[in-house]
Amino acid sequence: MRSGARAFSALALGALLGCASSQEGSAHVTIPAGASLRTASDSLAAHGVVANATLFRWFARMNGGARDIKAGNYVIPYAIGWLALVHALRDGEGIENRLTIPEGWSLANIVPALAQALGAPEDSVVLATRDSALREELDVPTATLEGYLFPDTYVFGYGTAPRTAVRAMTQRFEEKWDPAWDARLAQLQMSRNEIVTLASIIEKEAQLPEERPVISAVYHNRLKRKMLLQADPTVQYALGLHRDRLYYRDLRVDSPYNTYKYPGLPPGPIASPGRASLEAALYPANVPYLYFVAMPDGHHEFRVTSKAHEEAVRQARRARETKAP
Repeated sequence: MRSGARAFSALALGALLGCASSQEGSAHVTIPAGASLRTASDSLAAHGVVANATLFRWFARMNGGARDIKAGNYVIPYAIGWLALVHALRDGEGIENRLTIPEGWSLANIVPALAQALGAPEDSVVLATRDSALREELDVPTATLEGYLFPDTYVFGYGTAPRTAVRAMTQRFEEKWDPAWDARLAQLQMSRNEIVTLASIIEKEAQLPEERPVISAVYHNRLKRKMLLQADPTVQYALGLHRDRLYYRDLRVDSPYNTYKYPGLPPGPIASPGRASLEAALYPANVPYLYFVAMPDGHHEFRVTSKAHEEAVRQARRARETKAP
């Protein structure tokens, strides 16, 4: 064996025995899409994760990590061993995925997005949203955590367990819930689940922020008078699909979420409401309205009597026909 090869082998052996850095903490390293092993190793060296980029490339090639490097924003412990680092780059372990859950998303939207961010099967995410211990902690009477995965931006490492991610999202809900709201619940004689349910309906109905408290007032007024809520989003939830326009046959769907058929609030939320909709549900506007109809430009026309509402519906229909190409 030539002396140069012996020296290189000695260096490689030294790397195998003690390649972890003595630094504490983690480095944030971005591996761009299509990056070569050279690019990746140079970036790792620049961030102090590996001391010698050339030696790491040799080690990676010898251990099957020369190809299929997964791009992403990694959080890599400085103390990671090189073999674990090769596996991390190959399998995407440690990639941070930024996931934004918009207000008004239901579990039907959240589950696939969360599964993709975590690199987990959708079935395992569904199971996490049905976790009985979490539901008991939150006092959720329904079979899922619908409405309690707070809409926000999250950063999850690739490979995070679905239950861990779901717990983080419910903890965010608890953080956003103002303790002062508990006293308001007592004033309204409503449970938190009822308020979250109402807020989820408001979230799906409102397009203009200033209308949230007014829409809330309509539903509060109808609940006090024991009127059917007749909220279209609850029917869409019962149907499992969204339609810009519901047909009379849709309103006959037999589901406790059909507020055209069953009185009061549905059993639970139909989506994840944001803070503004929660506040609107707790503090409705002081108005006498019992009806509203959506106009083509996104605002709602509010009315007190059914006769006035019927005229507003005709007005909305004419506006849609005029707007149609």
